Amino acid sequence: MRLRAGLQAKFLSIMGVAFLVVVALIALLLYRQERIQAEVVGVSRDAMRDSFVESLRRHGEGEVAQLAGSLTNPLYYFDLDAIGELSRAALANPGVRYVIVYDNDGNIVHDGSEEIPSYGKRMDDAMAKQVVAARALHTQWGESTFDVSMPIKIGQQRLGGVRVGYDLKAMRTYQDSALDQLRQRLEELGRRQLLWVGLLSVGLLALGALMVWLIQRWLVKPIRELADAAQAIENGQFDSAPPAGHPNDEVGDLMHAFSRMSHSLARHDRDIRRMAYTDALTGLANRLAFREWLDQRLLHLRGDGGQLGLLFADIDDFKRVNDTLGHDAGDDVLLQFAQRIQDTVRRIGGERALLARFGGDEFVILVEGSRERNGEARTVATHLAEVLVSELGQPIVVHDRQVFLGTSIGVTLYPEDASGATALMKNGDIAMYQAKVAGKNCYRFYSRAMDQAVERRVHLEHELRGAWDRGELSLVYQPVFRLADGKMVGAEALLRWKHPEQGLIAPSVFIDVAEQSGLIETLGPQVLRAACEDAVSWRDTRVGADPMFVSVNVSPRQLRSGDLPNVVAACLRETGLPAQQLHLELTETAVIGDEVHASSLLSRLRASGVKVWLDDFGTGFSGLSHLRRVPVDGVKIDRSFIADVLRDPDDLALTTAIIAMAHSLGIIVVAEGVEKEGQYAVLRERGCDLAQGYWLGHPVNAQEFLVLLA
Repeated sequence: MRLRAGLQAKFLSIMGVAFLVVVALIALLLYRQERIQAEVVGVSRDAMRDSFVESLRRHGEGEVAQLAGSLTNPLYYFDLDAIGELSRAALANPGVRYVIVYDNDGNIVHDGSEEIPSYGKRMDDAMAKQVVAARALHTQWGESTFDVSMPIKIGQQRLGGVRVGYDLKAMRTYQDSALDQLRQRLEELGRRQLLWVGLLSVGLLALGALMVWLIQRWLVKPIRELADAAQAIENGQFDSAPPAGHPNDEVGDLMHAFSRMSHSLARHDRDIRRMAYTDALTGLANRLAFREWLDQRLLHLRGDGGQLGLLFADIDDFKRVNDTLGHDAGDDVLLQFAQRIQDTVRRIGGERALLARFGGDEFVILVEGSRERNGEARTVATHLAEVLVSELGQPIVVHDRQVFLGTSIGVTLYPEDASGATALMKNGDIAMYQAKVAGKNCYRFYSRAMDQAVERRVHLEHELRGAWDRGELSLVYQPVFRLADGKMVGAEALLRWKHPEQGLIAPSVFIDVAEQSGLIETLGPQVLRAACEDAVSWRDTRVGADPMFVSVNVSPRQLRSGDLPNVVAACLRETGLPAQQLHLELTETAVIGDEVHASSLLSRLRASGVKVWLDDFGTGFSGLSHLRRVPVDGVKIDRSFIADVLRDPDDLALTTAIIAMAHSLGIIVVAEGVEKEGQYAVLRERGCDLAQGYWLGHPVNAQEFLVLLA
């Protein structure tokens, strides 16, 4: 009885404290409700203002840009009727206060009226000075007016400009009305909330009274038996029976629940073990399970003369699926690949074949041979690899689109290549990488030479880390000529590495090493600075002559880092090279890897005056359609098209189409790899702007290039 009274007293105390806490929380809730209403009104005001401003800015910029394009020919021919018709049409749009077409000196050509009373007068309002000085789309905000202006150009010649003013009073009127409605709605919701809080308080009081009544009536229970049952479950005795004598009351129910919980814990323990050894997406074995299987197989085969074949399969270009179609599509692709691999392994690998997913897009297969049939593991692995390459090269339909992905497979054998699990898996990974290097969508067997190739690559990376400081890396410059008059107008900076022991190392080799190791993020700014310094020396050599540009290649890794505009700005500032004389070249595939990110960075670069060229154009996945979405100043037609332009009608037609399309978008075209006079003549005939190649000039070092300029 004393125990019961103690529990009741404790429960009543807890209920009292809980009631006080609830009262305090309700008071705090009401206080926060008032504060939130005020904050909602303030945030809504700011959000509405920002949304309207952004919407008005986009609408104004788009409308003015379209109007500027429509006014080009009328202003060029000084057709006042056409100018007036376009101006009046724009002036009739809702919210437009004025439309002014002006010449290069800021004199008004037309104001959208019939009589044009302001014709010939100079714009003298507070915004006029910046409008006349603007060389691109320009916006200004006044007290009651949003002014958008844009120069009108034909080619590079500026004819004048157009400005449109939008009335801001309507925005403020709409905003005040909406805020009043929001405030009234919030007050109404507050009253409803107060009613519900009152009902909740009454309900809590009723619940507390009910709980006190239940405790007083039913709390006399065998607490010790419950504790003993809990202790039994804690000790792992999951099958402990509920105490006798309480089959139908709460304690009996609780003990039955303990029994069910013990069975559930046992089942969950089995599930957790299964999850620890299973890939969640495909249902295949995971890395941990495969490693344990491999260790067991090797332990069983040691001294028995058995053979194993280990196949590492990695999907080629799988990242492109995630980047273009999304991760859900990527998961779908992985499931279909896993099913194809599983079906093929069951059909060819035999009953003792094992398949696992190591994570990402990597699958590992283990096939077994016998001691009696020497070489069987190699035969089975070869056949399996061939069929997998063929099967996995077939298109996969995902999101109603066909996706073509190959698979690179590395094969290693036990005990021929390694005697331990770690070495065997490392060898399979090395062989798979060699399949990637060999062109992907193929298989390669591990060999000792692969280890040496990996070691050479690691050694090359180590040597490359200090090559610039040791003076082994240098820049050479290949001249770029204007096809119209054959005049040299710039040069492309190319990086060369003269190793003290290995001699000249091909750029395709060490640039790839720098890109994969991250060294390109250090070498890139150094190359850029050196090229800018050399370009400044060209300007000093050619006093009075037209300035020459220098083009520098930028790697995909530099573009992905996002710091490229800051690096370029620092180089230009410290070397003194004008931004217009620096051209940056990016590969087409680097740009389309993340088009939104790339477009943002390229826009910042072009805004600073730096020119951006798209290198190796035509070899990526994008084609001409991406020229409309990626802000570039020029494209470089890949040398593979130029090489056959004289004998392949398809390459000639494609080159001609690229030139025409680029020119229609205001983009210059550069041809690289010009090695014959006939190629030069054809490109000039087709209207190509610039060209470079061995027929025009070989890459030379900085000193020889200065002599060439002189």
